[in-house]
Amino acid sequence: MRQLTNLGRIFLMCLMFLPTVSLASNALPDVTAKAAIVMEASTGKVLYEKNAEERRYPASTTKIMTLITALEYGKLDDVVTTSANAASTDGSSLWLTQGEQLKMLDMLYGIMLVSGNDATVAVAEHMSGSVEKFATLMTNKAHAIGAVNSNFTNTSGLPDERHYSTAYDLAKITAYGYKKPLFTQIVSTEHKVVPWPGKDHDRDLYNENKMLWLYDGANGVKTGYTDAAGRCLVSAANRNGIQLIVVVLDSEHMWDDSIKLLDYGFTQLKQVPVINRNDILKTVKIKDGKTGDIKLIAANDISVPMAESEHDKFSTVIDAPNKLDAPITSGQKVGTVKVMYNNVEVASSDLVADRSVDRKSFFGLLWGSVWGFLTFVIRNFA
Repeated sequence: MRQLTNLGRIFLMCLMFLPTVSLASNALPDVTAKAAIVMEASTGKVLYEKNAEERRYPASTTKIMTLITALEYGKLDDVVTTSANAASTDGSSLWLTQGEQLKMLDMLYGIMLVSGNDATVAVAEHMSGSVEKFATLMTNKAHAIGAVNSNFTNTSGLPDERHYSTAYDLAKITAYGYKKPLFTQIVSTEHKVVPWPGKDHDRDLYNENKMLWLYDGANGVKTGYTDAAGRCLVSAANRNGIQLIVVVLDSEHMWDDSIKLLDYGFTQLKQVPVINRNDILKTVKIKDGKTGDIKLIAANDISVPMAESEHDKFSTVIDAPNKLDAPITSGQKVGTVKVMYNNVEVASSDLVADRSVDRKSFFGLLWGSVWGFLTFVIRNFA
């Protein structure tokens, strides 16, 4: 009887342990933020949300949209002159003075690393003539991205009842930004030296986003704070090719909240190979070639972040002709394969020819025509 009791205890302990392990990885994080979200960047899949559609003041996380707008419509080599209006802008600063000139790219680093409100105004005035016109450009671009519950009236995030966004929109905007290599480079920069005209030394800019030092794989993006908005942070990290974005708005412990949410997000996905380099994906006929067809092979590997239950949401689309004219060169691009998530493209690779095919000589073409005619006659009249 004692032996059975001991076995029973061991059995119960096993039952108790196994669910605990499972629940530990799937339990939703408890965060202090009033609104929060975890999003995978390439697919836009939401892994966690809390009041994610609630309109809130975004504070300086606004500058993510400022950066995207400047990258899309501005010229990085332009020299931006600081107006008196820009130099007198309230809040965090790049310490610009009236008449000071910096290249656009240096201004953008100043905006994202030290949250220079003055730099956002200088860039806006240079590109659009006024902050108001540039803010309209920001709003229009945000809506085009899919962040339709956002409205911007300024470039810095200073409080305004008509200036708002949501956790979802900020994640959506940031995911769009990560499609741009220069965006990724700027928001992941820990330290940058930019000129300081009139001084005997340069500006030493250190990124205010502590996540770059606190979290393994962190690669962005922007802090924010006003009394109205509370403490806000859009953070991001890339591990094994999985790019996650976390937004916390009005958080009492924004660093801890963000770490919890990133940790949770990475437990929900794994990188799954979909296509391997040199996979044969299509056969194409060759007209007037010494060989009748070629194979189209993938030029690159494609892997996608995938949850266990979502395999059926992914599909592939091949965009390539059914016939090509000779000559064909080995490695020549002749099409594209796209990986789709819910019918939206999330990854792609070129399709290239697996070998070269020379064009037939004149006599080869002539004999091909004769042989084709003879074959037609035999099949239809013999």
